[in-house]
Amino acid sequence: MRVLSFDPGYERLGVAVLEKEKGKKEILLFSECIRTSTKLSFAQRLAELGKEAETLIKKWKPDCIAIENLYFEKNAKTAMNVSAVRGMLLYIAASRGLPAHEYTPLQVKAAVTGYGRGSKADIALMVPKLLALTPRMRLDDELDAIAVGITCLASIR
Repeated sequence: MRVLSFDPGYERLGVAVLEKEKGKKEILLFSECIRTSTKLSFAQRLAELGKEAETLIKKWKPDCIAIENLYFEKNAKTAMNVSAVRGMLLYIAASRGLPAHEYTPLQVKAAVTGYGRGSKADIALMVPKLLALTPRMRLDDELDAIAVGITCLASIR
């Protein structure tokens, strides 16, 4: 099973490709944080992210996608824009015939740290313990995408 997972955002989109074969451990095939320029309009940023998502689907040929549901604080404009990114990603998955699995932050934290109220620091601590990661700096968005992929592989055995 191969999953393309996303931590949605329009300034930074965390992406990861994970794979798990029956009876084996999850492996990380690819991860990164896709950034868009603040000089672009929101529509241009959305188009750029969509093209990147389509390229990843073509390259990695996932069996499904996994995406984190929104859990948002106070900024309604940011929440609306992130919702638009989520909608675009779900549309791309559906148009390619890929099942989409959605997980709340609580589900992701519980799957990765064993505690649904864990922090981003807990995720950052546990992800490298669960997967063999190459040593390099990763932004929270990228680690969150990896965590979403781990959650998906654990939940759809």
